[in-house]
Amino acid sequence: MHGSGIVKLDGPTIPGLRFRQAEPDDWPALAGIRERAHAADGVEEIQSGEALRAEWEPLERFDLGRDVMIAERDGAMVGFVVGTRCERAGVMALETWGAIAPEHRGRGIGTALHRATRRRLAAEAAADPRPGPREFRTYLLDPEVADRALVEAEGYQPIRYGFDMRRSLAGELPDHPLPPGLALRPVRPDQHRAIYEADVEAFRDHWGAPAEPDPGAFLARFASPETDTSLWCVAWDGGEVAGSVMNAIFEDENRALGVRRAWLEHVSVRRPWRGRGLAKALCAASLRHLRERGMHEARLSVDAANPTGALGLYEGLGFEVALRWYAYGRPVDQPATVGWRSAGDTPAASQAPDAGGASDARA
Repeated sequence: MHGSGIVKLDGPTIPGLRFRQAEPDDWPALAGIRERAHAADGVEEIQSGEALRAEWEPLERFDLGRDVMIAERDGAMVGFVVGTRCERAGVMALETWGAIAPEHRGRGIGTALHRATRRRLAAEAAADPRPGPREFRTYLLDPEVADRALVEAEGYQPIRYGFDMRRSLAGELPDHPLPPGLALRPVRPDQHRAIYEADVEAFRDHWGAPAEPDPGAFLARFASPETDTSLWCVAWDGGEVAGSVMNAIFEDENRALGVRRAWLEHVSVRRPWRGRGLAKALCAASLRHLRERGMHEARLSVDAANPTGALGLYEGLGFEVALRWYAYGRPVDQPATVGWRSAGDTPAASQAPDAGGASDARA
């Protein structure tokens, strides 16, 4: 890297092409490239540069100038890759995601960015004193055909899968009462920490959960311009948070797509309150609340091998599969062989359908 931030890579020979590290004012352009890539792939997801900044910049494990590499042609951004390290269930996951402008795909730009980012992450992981295996990971949706082809060519295999699901809010909605002794209360600012910590605790049972939450994750959750805690459904047992659904409405995205859609995010129940129908009651209450707020459709994302039976729960509430997402992985030192499993997987959990041919969605 030079003082200007320009980076020398083994990339394609394209006039005017250069690579550089990201700078603080790049967030709007990063969001624009990602939006164009999603539109080309048929992925109905739009996130502003300010929302991306609020999601990533507070994290202590993230450094914009180190972790984001950009490709430009004649001074205009044409693609980027983000690469970060996160310890998950005893595995140091070296994670990448990014986007290439549709008109610049198939020219080797994404491959050059991806390989350079992997080399950096591998070097950082080798110098990291924390014990345990290291693996590359990335998360993709079914429609992201070009990205899936790239990572498969780079030796990745599907290691986990799940679904984005949808439910219409028209007609009759399910009605499931809260278990006795529990109550829903509006969220107050002085309750943010307790609600957040209860959610983190509940998700420790789930595949891919961080070994320890990033110290900046709390700020990222509550400082985001897209967070509206008046949409949340939080069940209390006296002074204890029993479970919650952190519902979200992405107004800018809805306007751009011409939809009235909400997301059931972070559906979580702490262990002492599981098995009593609380998750079902919280989701049913969320559906009614979101319809009252003028929404026409509810969406959520679920891990197909979720240990608490979440997929069956959502199907019972009337949700249907909209599309599939995949977690891809590979060892650091060589491509994954057919049937390779992540060190963080059990054999049953890692068997994805269509694994021979072939994402962190909203939740």
